[in-house]
Amino acid sequence: MLPSAVAEVPLWVLDTNVLVSGLLSSVGPPARLVDAVLGQRLRLVLDDRIEEEYGRVLRRPKFAIDPVRLEALTALFAWQERVVAGVRRGKRALHEEDEKFMEVAAVSRDRILISGNLRHFPVACWGGVEVLSPLAGWRRLQGLVG
Repeated sequence: MLPSAVAEVPLWVLDTNVLVSGLLSSVGPPARLVDAVLGQRLRLVLDDRIEEEYGRVLRRPKFAIDPVRLEALTALFAWQERVVAGVRRGKRALHEEDEKFMEVAAVSRDRILISGNLRHFPVACWGGVEVLSPLAGWRRLQGLVG
């Protein structure tokens, strides 16, 4: 178990595009969110489907992500919040492959999903989940832990 007040650390779902952006650039809100995960000021909520996607996408040669930074992040996956998500009822995300993020966020404590593709998650599909841009998420995180 991670040291200190784990229960007080925000538990959010990050869309894969946020991790890719945060690992490709050291500036901007996605990078700050990745730094928060690495610094244990933010915990990811994930299931096996999301972890598999993270690993597959983040290792794509076209991204050429710094292997040291990538391994530091993926090593932390074992310490993140694991859930078992069911199929949600009602309006779904625009793309079937994005629905897993909504399903996981729906059963998480904080019910927050951060995505760089907000158009993939129309408000009608939120169903109690709050979907935020990386900038809005970073601002929220600063207010919570700042």
